Amino acid sequence: MSDLVPSTGQVQLELSLEVAVEQEINGVGMGVLSDGTPYLNIRGLAAMCGVDHSQIVRITNDWDAVPLKPREAKIRELVRVQGVDDHVAFQAVMRGGTVHHIVPGPVCMAILEYYAFEARGENDHAAASYRILARKGFNDYVYAQVGYNPDGTSKVAWKQFHDRVTLNYHQVPDGYFSVFKEIADITVTLIKQGVELGDKFIPDISVGMAWGKHWSSGNLDNVYDSRKKVPHYYPAHFPQALSNPQDAWVYPDEALPEFRSWVRKTYLPDKLPKYLSSKVADGSVGGLKAQQAIAVLVPKKLSASTATAAIK
Repeated sequence: MSDLVPSTGQVQLELSLEVAVEQEINGVGMGVLSDGTPYLNIRGLAAMCGVDHSQIVRITNDWDAVPLKPREAKIRELVRVQGVDDHVAFQAVMRGGTVHHIVPGPVCMAILEYYAFEARGENDHAAASYRILARKGFNDYVYAQVGYNPDGTSKVAWKQFHDRVTLNYHQVPDGYFSVFKEIADITVTLIKQGVELGDKFIPDISVGMAWGKHWSSGNLDNVYDSRKKVPHYYPAHFPQALSNPQDAWVYPDEALPEFRSWVRKTYLPDKLPKYLSSKVADGSVGGLKAQQAIAVLVPKKLSASTATAAIK
C-alpha cells in the first residue's frame, strides 16, 4: 500500500501555490505554502494519528463519495464546526516541478480529533498529538517547528547566514575583501523575500565562480595585486562542513570598485536570474519567490520583466 496516493480532483488543485518550506520533524512531514498556509503532508498526518498512511489516503479519496460513509461524514462535520469549508480534503501543490499532496490545518485537526475521540478503540497517540496541536495552535506549532516567520522571513535562513558570518568574519586579512561579505546585501534581500537559503542554495558560490572567471579572463592579477586563498568554514549542520576548511579567494581592496560595478552591471541582471532558474529547477527555490527576488534585486534602469522571464 506504500504507493497509494490521493486521487486529485479539480477542486483540490492549487497549483498556483508552491511549498515555501518543508521539513520532517520527528517523522512528521510538515511545511508552509507560499501564501503562508501551514500544513502536514499525508504521511506526516498519518504519523501524528498513529495510523498507516493508507488510512489517510482512503479518507481523502472517499471525501466526496455519494452517499458519504460514516467516517468521512463525521470528519467533515468536525471540519465545519471549526467554521471552515469542508469541501476540500487536501491540496495538490507544486514543489520542484512535481505535484505534492498536503493537508491543511482544519482538516488535519478534524482527522486527528476523529482518531483520538471518535474512532473505535483507544488511540492514545492521536489523542496526545491532538492535545499538543490544540494547546499550541496548529499554525503556530508548524511555524515554530519549521522555523517560518509569517512576516515573510525565515528564522532558519537567518540562523544559517548568522552562523556563516560568525565562523568567517575574521578570516579575511587586512587589505582584501571576500565575496561572501561583499554580497551580504544580496543575501539579506533574498532572505527578506522569503527565499530559503541552505546547503544547496549558497549565492556566494555562484557569485564567486562568476567573478573568478571575470578576474582570470581579465588578467586582473596584473591590473591590481594578486588574489589569495584563505580558509572558509561551513557550520556543522552543512554537509560541506565535513571537508572544512574550504579554500576561498579573497581579492585586493583596490579591485573593490570594479567588483561592485561588475555585480551591478553583469551579475544581477544576467547571471543571478540564470542561477535562480537552476535552483527553481532542482527544487531549492520556489518560482514565485525567485521572481519576487529578481524584481527587487535587478537594477531599476533594467527591465525586471526581462530578467524574470529567465526563471519561468
